[in-house]
Amino acid sequence: MPSNLTPLGALPFRFRRERILIVGCGDVGLRAARQLPRNARLLALTSSAARVPELRASRITPLQGNLDDGASLRRLAGLATRVLHLAPPPNDKPDWRCDPRTLALLRALRLRSLPRSLVYASTSGVYGDCGGEWVRETRPLNPHTPRAQRRVHAETHLRLFGRATGARVHLLRIPGIYAPDRDGGTPRGRLLKGTPVLRAEDDVYTNHIHADDLARACLAALWRGKPQRASNASDDTELKMGDYFDLAAGLYGLPRPPRLARDTAQDELPLMLLSFMSESRRLDNTRLKKELRVQLHYPTVAQGLVAG
Repeated sequence: MPSNLTPLGALPFRFRRERILIVGCGDVGLRAARQLPRNARLLALTSSAARVPELRASRITPLQGNLDDGASLRRLAGLATRVLHLAPPPNDKPDWRCDPRTLALLRALRLRSLPRSLVYASTSGVYGDCGGEWVRETRPLNPHTPRAQRRVHAETHLRLFGRATGARVHLLRIPGIYAPDRDGGTPRGRLLKGTPVLRAEDDVYTNHIHADDLARACLAALWRGKPQRASNASDDTELKMGDYFDLAAGLYGLPRPPRLARDTAQDELPLMLLSFMSESRRLDNTRLKKELRVQLHYPTVAQGLVAG
């Protein structure tokens, strides 16, 4: 068949190759960009003119716009064949249960031709406290914090968008992200401060993923994620929070953190940290490894921290 009769043959080359839009192109977005083939056209939404040189240096075309200003997003319509949505919800809106940024993005994407796939970086906090049980993606959501409730709101509307438009939406539920070359990406700073952890009998299970492995998971989901499905993006580590910090202290040659009883921790620890200490779960990552076929380069935090 002549090329001009094929579905893509009559289009300019720039419209025949993959066009990947990264929304919220911070550390993980840049890592994902570095792993993409050079023949892909990379785009990133940014609200900061100061970031334009950095994005261009990473062979990413910057598109200036702001998720808090829906009118500035109209230029995104029809641009991308695949969208990686890494932007968090705002924390300062009157309705703390909603994510207006995701709604604004979806409205813009509906205006013209739709992306084939969209991957959203959610949080494992949508499951709430599971009492240390193993958690699969089919577990009912039970968010306990405003932060997690906003993510559930975003997940719900993304699934509706996928069902209504036929775009393949895949959700990644992400725990703590670490990497030695990531700003604040290791527990070293907290260990140097001597921040306490809970005593063994009060401690909670915690989950982690290396930033490079998360970037690989994002790209795998863009191409292999099943529509309107979720995957737990977690490594194989099975540690309670205090044991994690004890492990890190040993690797860094630092003192282990002091241990506190839960009933005294609320007087000594900030509210954000206490919220993490109130939820215990172990993420089952079978779907990540089998369905998305993500090979974890750092299957445990010990390997990832040592490698750094």
